Amino acid sequence: MPNGEYCVGKLPEYLQGKHFGPTLRSFVLYQYHHLCATQPLLLDQLRELGVDISSGQLNRLLIEDQEAFHEEKDALLRVGLSVSPYIHVDDTGARHQAKNGYCTHIGNELFAWFKSTASKSRVNFLQLLQAGYTGYRVDAHALDYMRQHRLPAEPLKRLSSHLGNFADDASWECHLNRLGIVTARHITITSEGALIACILSHGVNIDLSIISDDAGQFNVFHHALCWIHAERKINGLIPLNKQHAAAVHGIRHFFWLFYDDLKAYKQSPSEEKKELLRQQFDALCNTQTCFETLNQVLKRLKRNKEELLRVLDKPELPLHNNLSERDIREYVKRRKVSGGTRSDEGRLCRDTFASLKKTCKKLKIRFWDYLQDRILGTQAIPQLSFLVDQAASAK
Repeated sequence: MPNGEYCVGKLPEYLQGKHFGPTLRSFVLYQYHHLCATQPLLLDQLRELGVDISSGQLNRLLIEDQEAFHEEKDALLRVGLSVSPYIHVDDTGARHQAKNGYCTHIGNELFAWFKSTASKSRVNFLQLLQAGYTGYRVDAHALDYMRQHRLPAEPLKRLSSHLGNFADDASWECHLNRLGIVTARHITITSEGALIACILSHGVNIDLSIISDDAGQFNVFHHALCWIHAERKINGLIPLNKQHAAAVHGIRHFFWLFYDDLKAYKQSPSEEKKELLRQQFDALCNTQTCFETLNQVLKRLKRNKEELLRVLDKPELPLHNNLSERDIREYVKRRKVSGGTRSDEGRLCRDTFASLKKTCKKLKIRFWDYLQDRILGTQAIPQLSFLVDQAASAK
């Protein structure tokens, strides 16, 4: 002012104290996460539209102040596990800071949830199933798991006399050391059992079914296998002659006829049909052909009988893992377009918005409407976890 005083303007309330308005912030998130635009292309687009913005400002719009989205994403898994009789699971590569990592998908027809980590072990998967909780628990469920996985009697006896909860990794490792459990295999088995007990203590159904492509880390709770992946072992064989080719063709024909019978059983299950299908499965797996490699594949099918025929006891289970394959393709597409992540915040945002976007689609909510609702703060769209709970109750 002429008298030397400063006149400070007040930002309009709709800006919420930020430099850019809610519509532009929604547009940036939509273009990047829904349309897979790269940051350089998005920066060019904004400047072409007349927006005065730097690459650093754009990056901050994408990764900073997203805590509300992260919290909503985390709530999805807790509610999804509590209301779902089964989940689909899969994982894919996810490089972070120039190091190999993995992204795990957990979901079903109601929700999708992604999480990137440095490991794809069973312990890592069980830690993800804790849905934000941490810790270990030794109780009857944990001890049952340890017995089933042949933990020796001596460490099992020591653990059974020290039941209780352990808040974090450090306290659990200290407890195992005090008990003299230091062998790597024994640590793995005890940790897996303690994590399963902790998961169950937080309300996850002990009868939860997990549908996967036969990756070993997912073989917990009531594990069910994908029939499409099982058939690929047969389809991938390379016959050496016409007789081998005819044998493969015959087994594949038998396989898909049996698959059709399983689909029919799901529509009208009965004890008589269940027993007949078990007999047909044994007949398929016991078939001896002139192609020894094919015979070995059939033996492997027989070893997986319980997981492949889980649907006979639970007709509501899908016969394949295509849902997880489709959902995780979204993450793979983002990875191919933009490569790996560099910052921890960037990795967290990639997981969060992939989860929210896929869940919105399953709940028939337009992602653009969702982003605007959350950024404007109108909350006209309820929390996605609440909608998942409602959808599960309506089924």
